[in-house]
Amino acid sequence: MENHLEKKQHAVVRSATIDQDVLANQHVYLTLKRSFDFIASGLALVILSPLFLLLAILIKVDDRGPVFFSQIRIGKDGSRFRMYKFRSMGVDAEKQLAKLVDKNEIDGTMFKMKHDPRVTRIGRFIRKTSLDELPQLYNVQRGDMSLVGPRPCLPREYVEYSDYDKQRLLVTPGCTGLWQVSGRNALSFSQMVNLDLQYITHRSILNDIIILFRTVKVIFMPNQAY
Repeated sequence: MENHLEKKQHAVVRSATIDQDVLANQHVYLTLKRSFDFIASGLALVILSPLFLLLAILIKVDDRGPVFFSQIRIGKDGSRFRMYKFRSMGVDAEKQLAKLVDKNEIDGTMFKMKHDPRVTRIGRFIRKTSLDELPQLYNVQRGDMSLVGPRPCLPREYVEYSDYDKQRLLVTPGCTGLWQVSGRNALSFSQMVNLDLQYITHRSILNDIIILFRTVKVIFMPNQAY
């Protein structure tokens, strides 16, 4: 399944421009995708409710802080929405960020640190397995996000995007995407953008299903997540 997606890795180059008219006219794909997102996320919220409860208890016991963490993110065409996650860091994580910026371990506008001191004990596990992302199923239900697509960025990251980089947000952002299953934090920002544009250029229901299956594999066999 990996070769089906990755054989097109060089199809998107740094100067490429996504044809927005083509994206707007993918009516059948968009209808099927939204229907699948709504039904699958609704079923997942019901089926995974015991896991949600267990994680909520573990997070609460760990440091007595809030179970959920919400943050404003940038979605399709630069729109803003509130994204939800299970809290994996201390309650003052955002305040501590300024002290850690110079220790960023990934190129570009994103901040990633392998041994981030803000991460809690249970947080290390749920981040490694991506279980912290499960509340975004609610965002999928609302239509803010899709199950598969480029990850939404932070406002502070978006203001540093070039016009080329902003093309990754021409579509609805996703809970998982080609970047997450192709190396994740081991990749640079520019590689992430190129993978996102590769996905957008060749997106289809088949590719979405392949990415979802590969995401399940990453959850059970995590390697580059932190």
